[in-house]
Amino acid sequence: MTDEPNEIDGDLYEHHHIVVDAGQDLLRIDKFLMDRLPNVTRNKVQAGIKDGFVKVNGAEVKPNYKVHPMDEISVMLPEPPRDEELVPEDIPLDIVLEDDHLLIVNKPAGMVVHPAYQNWSGTLVNALAFHFQNLPEMKGNDGRPGLVHRIDKDTSGLLVIAKTERAMNGLAKQFFDHSIERTYYALVWGVPEEPSGTVYVNVGRSLKDRRVTMAFPDGDFGKHAVTHFELIEDLRYVSLLKCNLETGRTHQIRAHMRWIGHPLFNDTTYGGSEIVKGTVFTKYKQFVQNCFKMMPRQALHAKTLGFIHPVTKKKIFADSELPEDFSSVLEKWRHYIDHTD
Repeated sequence: MTDEPNEIDGDLYEHHHIVVDAGQDLLRIDKFLMDRLPNVTRNKVQAGIKDGFVKVNGAEVKPNYKVHPMDEISVMLPEPPRDEELVPEDIPLDIVLEDDHLLIVNKPAGMVVHPAYQNWSGTLVNALAFHFQNLPEMKGNDGRPGLVHRIDKDTSGLLVIAKTERAMNGLAKQFFDHSIERTYYALVWGVPEEPSGTVYVNVGRSLKDRRVTMAFPDGDFGKHAVTHFELIEDLRYVSLLKCNLETGRTHQIRAHMRWIGHPLFNDTTYGGSEIVKGTVFTKYKQFVQNCFKMMPRQALHAKTLGFIHPVTKKKIFADSELPEDFSSVLEKWRHYIDHTD
């Protein structure tokens, strides 16, 4: 795929040029483009096709056109594409561990990991580009130097960054093999019936809203996903869980916790920003709303990270404290439970 801004067809500019893989199955072009283009809805893709902004082999097509192997698809829009050159920004980094090959950073909630639609600046990658030069890029991950994994914008916690090609290759293999040890702390609604358990449920993009990850218990859609959880603290209406990822799918913990009936506290996307458990009393509702204000994000923190150093072969383990918003809300719940019947 290329993103070269070429003025063509009058005042149209080419934003994407895609050559379909030789092994591609026949697939409707609107579905194909939804998978290939970032941050677009099916309605937006279909509207672009109907407006003549999408051409296959130089000709306009209908939304139900099925792409064929080696088709050349051009997506053209009236405005020039955005210059996606990475801009280094002097943003402080909370570095937990660093050597010549890698570093581990503690990402604050609210920081996007890499530049993307509506978040072109202020990201972790913008900060990395300022503090480090010539970070490697993983194949297929252009424009995201150093990254081998990521966490959501409003999730806080630990990320490992590769500083050399050797480190990137070694870390990428461990993520592929699911041998990286990742522990998250999650404040969830309710208390699981069993103090520990494992969720084996496929997850994938919702068929209705591609911004949301859904659980597919029948295994007919999505990808294999496994989350192990353990109860750390029972706070009657909410509980603190330790979650270990065996796989690392997008929004995996958030989708899995919702599936088992314990959405993350104040997770607006997955039903946790409503009062899921508790009383009907006004005083309780006000207490919960105050907690939401203290922590205006999902209560999820990537607490520990463990792996084999790709160069020294020594075991690396990093731990992090819960951020202030998380620990304050946790303490507020403890106080509430201790002082109510």
